[in-house]
Amino acid sequence: MEQTKKPNSLKTFLTIAISLAIAAFFMWLALKGMEFKKIAGYFAKANYLWVFVASIFGVLAYWFRAIRWNLLLEPMGYQISNSNSFWTISFGYLMNLTIPRSGELARATALFGVEKVPVEKSFGTIILERVVDLICMVGFLGLTLIFKYKAFIAFYSYMTEEKGKTETSGSNSNLYLFLGIFIAFVILLFIFRKKLEQFAIYQKVLHLGKGIFHGLTSIFKLKQKGKFLFYSIAIWACYYFAAYLVCFALPETSNFTFADGFFIIVVGTLGMMVPASGGIGAFHLALKFGIMALFLSQGKDPAEGGEVGLSYAFISHTMQLVIMLVMGAISIPMLAKARNAAVKNQKI
Repeated sequence: MEQTKKPNSLKTFLTIAISLAIAAFFMWLALKGMEFKKIAGYFAKANYLWVFVASIFGVLAYWFRAIRWNLLLEPMGYQISNSNSFWTISFGYLMNLTIPRSGELARATALFGVEKVPVEKSFGTIILERVVDLICMVGFLGLTLIFKYKAFIAFYSYMTEEKGKTETSGSNSNLYLFLGIFIAFVILLFIFRKKLEQFAIYQKVLHLGKGIFHGLTSIFKLKQKGKFLFYSIAIWACYYFAAYLVCFALPETSNFTFADGFFIIVVGTLGMMVPASGGIGAFHLALKFGIMALFLSQGKDPAEGGEVGLSYAFISHTMQLVIMLVMGAISIPMLAKARNAAVKNQKI
């Protein structure tokens, strides 16, 4: 038994280590050339009441997501409580702080413990949720392109000029090397694809496929399509206000418009999609560049925009991190209590 656990432990350790390394790399990029004393100065004059109000919307998004998840499970014959759904989602977000995207599986596993919904079926609905969220994200991107296209153009022009100043022949050789390695990797995967299919994990994936398929197709059997649409919009409205209201915490961003809020949530979401623990580093770098772009479009100093963007990122990300840790910590005893209650009911 010990021999079978070692590879799993090593894999988990390596996954966490790589995730932390990615986070550290992006954080280094974000902080490169920055004076932390200036960043700390922005923290000192921030109005954290706005951060608290923004956090309410952050938690509210959890609740709306829990109700929407129940709507997806309903067509498969599962009636679960909103509270159990809410706490499993909270637990899943907590797990994402360790291994990126591990929260999806942790969430499905936790739900099985309290509601006995097969993991493969609930996992299928979670994948479906991600597809719906991607569609919502594209909607916000569309709004951003319509209302803030000048920010994209200004930032592109700025980065092109900076690249022209610092570009060297070595940069091109590094790009070619990266492309060569990537192409070689793809070719190797194609050549050895048949041998990869012989691994046990491939058979497990096939076994899970049917259950995941049921979860994915549950959207076509929704009994309450209107509610599903409403809660999907409500989730992203909460995300929007959780991001936008933090702007009012800093004097330098307090004049940002609703359209600027679209830009910020798109940039921040893209940063959170990077496989770094909790989006650390990647989120900060994305907001540094994002608010720099907004400053450029307003004719302001891009260097100041980078400092303000990084300050905003630290405040906003810390708020999200606190929500994940607090809600995740509470979810553990709540799920344990629900699991014990489920076991007692089975015995009765």
